Amino acid sequence: MTETIGTGGGIETIWAGYTFILGFLIVFRSNQAYSRFWESVTLTHKIRGQWTNAYSNLLAFCSTDQAREEEVSHFREYLLRLMSLLHCYALHQVCEMSDDRLEVIDLSGLSPDTVDFLHSCTSSDRLPGRTTE
Repeated sequence: MTETIGTGGGIETIWAGYTFILGFLIVFRSNQAYSRFWESVTLTHKIRGQWTNAYSNLLAFCSTDQAREEEVSHFREYLLRLMSLLHCYALHQVCEMSDDRLEVIDLSGLSPDTVDFLHSCTSSDRLPGRTTE
């Protein structure tokens, strides 16, 4: 005498429901991560555009006098280096890389004491609220 308890259709239905829900959650989380990534990329480019706009606005107030052309050129180059450092600092605020070195435009216009001070700053000095690992 053989009795059949069931055909196993209940387990297949449960498994199908489980895989559907799991697949839905994975797709949802991936979509959220993708959206957050592109939002951060967009905001990073917007920040760079804002720094460029600020630099352009500052250049608009430079003198056009031919007698001061060399001084104005030196000022523009120095201002460009400072804006590069500001942008680097802003990226450090959001950057979470193991190697946090970012490129800046030449530091030749800064005094050696200033460059030494910048090199001596640790991550926690530059980034309030974060600790070095």
